[in-house]
Amino acid sequence: MSQMLTIALTKGRILKETLPLLASAGIEPAEDISQSRKLIFATNQENVRLLVLRGSDVPTYVQFGSADMGIAGKDTLMESGSDGLYEPVDLGIARCQLMTAAVKGVETPPGRIKVATKYVNVAKRYYAAQGRQADIIKLYGAMELAPIMDLADEIVDIVDTGNTLRANGLEPREHIADISSRLIVNKASMKMKHDRIQQVIDAVQKAVNLV
Repeated sequence: MSQMLTIALTKGRILKETLPLLASAGIEPAEDISQSRKLIFATNQENVRLLVLRGSDVPTYVQFGSADMGIAGKDTLMESGSDGLYEPVDLGIARCQLMTAAVKGVETPPGRIKVATKYVNVAKRYYAAQGRQADIIKLYGAMELAPIMDLADEIVDIVDTGNTLRANGLEPREHIADISSRLIVNKASMKMKHDRIQQVIDAVQKAVNLV
């Protein structure tokens, strides 16, 4: 039997958009993932299994070799770093933008500012590159509240339609990066299981090209 290939998937919106691509590449879960509480799924290929994880955990599983491949948002990869990873395919799904935002019509104060975000590393790099001093405050959700409640002057967050920002009296400001989901591969796995992994990369790239 061939070596087992483990692919880590990001639950939620990315998962819904990933499964059709994997199906086009010939990999389908043996049961309906949306109807199960399991975290490991067999597939129609006996030597391929899927893990379903929180997005922030996918790069970690791939970096440490617990998964050979994974699918994660570029925002997560920018935050976690990409040591030990290849990023061979931009899947072009779950597109959005990483931006700064602040209360509409309110000028960002000069000098040192407070920034709320879950993207601490990204924010530090961004403001340093701008030559701005910023105190980064880590939040896990409801970023929009931070400027309203005077916790922060700005936020760094994902912006899709911008409706949530507008509904809370905020506006997008500076563009940091365009975000989409990427196929990532553990570098050691790529050496040890090269032919098998390259087959999957080629099949996924072909599926992306057809979309």
